[in-house]
Amino acid sequence: MENLALIDSFSEFKDEKLIDRVTLMVILEEVFRNTLKRKFGSDENFDIIINPDKGDLEIWRNRIVVKDGVVEDPNQEIELTEARKIEPDFEVGEDVSEEVKLINLGRRSIQTLRQNLISKIFEYDSTNTFNQFKDRIGELFTAEVHHIRNREVILLDDDGNEIILPKEQQIPSDFYRKGDNVRGIIELVELRGNKPRIVLSRTSPSFLEKLFEQEIPEVFDGLITIKKAVRIPGEKAKVAVDSYDDRIDPVGACVGMKGSRIHGIVRELGNENIDVINYTNNLQLFITRALSPAKINSLKIDEESKRVQVFLNPDEVSKAIGRGGHNIRLAGKLTGYEIDVFREGAEEDVELAEFSDEIDSWVIDEFKKVGLDTAKSILELQKEDIIKRTDLEDETVSEVLRILKAEFEE
Repeated sequence: MENLALIDSFSEFKDEKLIDRVTLMVILEEVFRNTLKRKFGSDENFDIIINPDKGDLEIWRNRIVVKDGVVEDPNQEIELTEARKIEPDFEVGEDVSEEVKLINLGRRSIQTLRQNLISKIFEYDSTNTFNQFKDRIGELFTAEVHHIRNREVILLDDDGNEIILPKEQQIPSDFYRKGDNVRGIIELVELRGNKPRIVLSRTSPSFLEKLFEQEIPEVFDGLITIKKAVRIPGEKAKVAVDSYDDRIDPVGACVGMKGSRIHGIVRELGNENIDVINYTNNLQLFITRALSPAKINSLKIDEESKRVQVFLNPDEVSKAIGRGGHNIRLAGKLTGYEIDVFREGAEEDVELAEFSDEIDSWVIDEFKKVGLDTAKSILELQKEDIIKRTDLEDETVSEVLRILKAEFEE
């Protein structure tokens, strides 16, 4: 096989892995030099001439002519008789350049060369992909569903790069079909062995922030700043926004007329309920806003323990806690404070602490963590909702409900 024909046979790798021809030639030279070292012991006296335009490659071995019978290194020296077969007028001491045809390296060497070339190209492709994506962590990205597995969805971008969307990075209501376009942010880029692993996320708060940048021009232009975003993916999110221009209403600009601007973001996130609130350095006011839509009577902040006691009318407590405890949980994440909810002016109710002789203290504490600190606050809820909020066992909740109901039946 001639050199050019062999090079052309390697081009399939270039086409498959989208490597430009010049890069392919560089890889080829490295692989060929390694082959020469193995076969001849050294590649120092070889010239490899590459023509990337034609895709051709020539290998020339340079040796010194010595007298017959005194060759010490066959790779560096050539007998006079052998040299004159190449050119009749060669003399002792002169340099001889002889072209080495790849086919003359032997079938085994060519096969090894081919395997090494494949390995180098895949190594280059992996490194190139890793370098391409490692600086794009946090960027909004779109790829197409290629394969769906139990624990992850395999996506492909326009260049054929494989992107992983793990189950834990999917919004619970997400449903995918092959060929669907999926948006998320690049969450993680790492090398596992020589293979890059690129992870997409749709659950990260950063994904929500990037959607705001894309859909709301004032955020993209920096006129409105997202101070913090927190999410329970697919359920509820809270976003604190601020503007250094007093003429701009940051909440109004983000939500838009009748929710027109935020509607696309909500739809992208599986109808996730998004509360947009004005950020303020006034901690008391910020906590009050974070607990919206509940109306707070008063609150007591303990900055040392990072806890706050919030006092509300009984009919406002359920609003503060929210369905499944989502509202109070997100308010805590947004403000950085653990929030305890207390009822004011509740009639004919009993503090949960009064049942400490019948209910374990740790169970009472679990209820208090989600703002359920009185008997009626618990009895107003369905058992399934209580379990979801507190993560308590079914049997434990059933026993608590039995005890509390017995109190009021008396």
